Amino acid sequence: MSGNGKGWANPAPAGLVALGVACFIFYALLGGKVEHTCIPLLGIWLLGGFVVQLIVGLMELMEGAIVGGNVFTFFAAFFMLAGGLEMIFKYYASIHGWPMDTRIDGWAWLVLSFSLILWTPAYLKSGPLSLIGIILALDVATVLVAFKDLAILTAPWAGPTIALFMLISGILGMYTAAGIILNTTFGRVVLPLGGPLIKDTSTSVGA
Repeated sequence: MSGNGKGWANPAPAGLVALGVACFIFYALLGGKVEHTCIPLLGIWLLGGFVVQLIVGLMELMEGAIVGGNVFTFFAAFFMLAGGLEMIFKYYASIHGWPMDTRIDGWAWLVLSFSLILWTPAYLKSGPLSLIGIILALDVATVLVAFKDLAILTAPWAGPTIALFMLISGILGMYTAAGIILNTTFGRVVLPLGGPLIKDTSTSVGA
C-alpha cells in the first residue's frame, strides 16, 4: 500500500470500502436476500465504486504501489464500470426480450480471475494478513463467477457459494480499511491487520 507520510495519503481504505459495497450487494443478490428487480440499482452502486477505485488505482500507481495500483485500476474498469453498465443493460434487455449470449462474460472473467490468482503471491509477500484474506476469497469467487457465466458450473450451490466468498471479502475489506485509517491516525495498532505470509527483509512492493 502507498502512504509513507509524504505527499499523497494512502487511498487504499476508500478503495476497500468501495470493494466492500460491491461484495455486500453481490452477496445480497446471489444469496437470495433481495429480488432481481434490484439489479439496475446494483449497477448504479457499481458505477459509484468505479469512480472511487479508479482514483485509488491511479494514486497507488503514482505512489509506486505496483500491485495495489494495478488491481484497483482493473477492478475499477471491469468489476465496477463494465459490471455496473452490464447489470443495467441486461436488466432492460430481459424486459424487452433481446437475445443475448451472456457466456461472453465468462470468457472475460477467466482473464480477471486467473490474473488475480497469478498476482496473489505478490500479496502474500507484501500485504497485511487481512488484505491477503480478501484476495484469497476473491480468487475463489471470481473463478466461480467465470465458470458460472460460461454455463460450465450450473449446480444450485454455485450462487450461494459465490455469495459467501463475496461476503467474506466485504467484511475483511471494511476491517482492513478501518485498520489502516485508525492505525495511521493514532500512530499505533488499534486494529491488528497481521503481517505478510511470505517474510522478507527487503522493502515490500505494492499492496
